[in-house]
Amino acid sequence: MNIKVGDCLTIHCYKHNGMLHRVCEEAIVLENTEEYLVCANDKTKITENDGHSYRTGELAILIFYRKNWFNIIAQLKQQGLFYYCNIASPFIIDDNIIKYIDYDLDLRVFPDGGFRILDQNEYKYHKQIMKYSKDLERIIKEELQKLISLKKAEKPPFDKELINNYYQKYVNLKKNAKF
Repeated sequence: MNIKVGDCLTIHCYKHNGMLHRVCEEAIVLENTEEYLVCANDKTKITENDGHSYRTGELAILIFYRKNWFNIIAQLKQQGLFYYCNIASPFIIDDNIIKYIDYDLDLRVFPDGGFRILDQNEYKYHKQIMKYSKDLERIIKEELQKLISLKKAEKPPFDKELINNYYQKYVNLKKNAKF
């Protein structure tokens, strides 16, 4: 499928057991390369697997990788730029839907540069009940360390100028299109 700038996709996040975990209603494509897909959304509707839904509070730049086992949500909040990084399988696109498997562990990065690993208990629980393989556990740990190393080195995606450029691209797209 040929995905191009300005296309509107949805996002389906699954768990390892194949169950749909979360749906994000809108992801506007900003860039599509061999390595990654960059999208944006603003106050979009999120629906959890229990049917509960809400709207996000701010504009976000979303970066999905074709080979790395993580994806990034750069949140442009009034208090500054936050990153919510999901340890997750590389994505696929199926019928205008970005699909990936969430592996629980998250890296939260704050505007002051500090960060914290989240959901370690959830990871331990799901690893046990969904029987993650040793190879999968190794990949998850390696990818989390890779993500932390990128953060410490302030390399993309942890580059404020890069995120600002995508923000400007989204604003310009929004001005010139109806979505």
